[in-house]
Amino acid sequence: MFDMRTREIQEAIAAADVALDHLERAKRSLSSASGWGLFDTLGGGFISGLIKHSKMSDAEHEINQAKQALEKFSKELRDVNGYSSVHINGFLTFGDLFCDGFLMDVIVQSQIGKAKRECENAINQVTSIRNDLQRML
Repeated sequence: MFDMRTREIQEAIAAADVALDHLERAKRSLSSASGWGLFDTLGGGFISGLIKHSKMSDAEHEINQAKQALEKFSKELRDVNGYSSVHINGFLTFGDLFCDGFLMDVIVQSQIGKAKRECENAINQVTSIRNDLQRML
């Protein structure tokens, strides 16, 4: 029985590590997109807009990967006695590909900032649960 519980905890920790990796990557991409977005808002031009969108696309990919990893983490947590599941707020999707201009850039900057905060909150929540699991070993 002890070995089974230990194995379930280790599987949950491994799932948390995968989720944290994707969340950290998403956070870095969002930070980069924010920097390029600020430059774009201040008149950076076409190239800065393309780089910003590339970074946003990277972040969106990692967020989608993180969602899948969080689902697996939640499933693994259900196998550990004392945890039912983990609920992480949904992440934003981005879009100003066809609407460009100062006002849209400001709105997108706000969305990037919100997504980054949600990502940080998810990182904190998963890290806290992971630490609890580590103490259970």
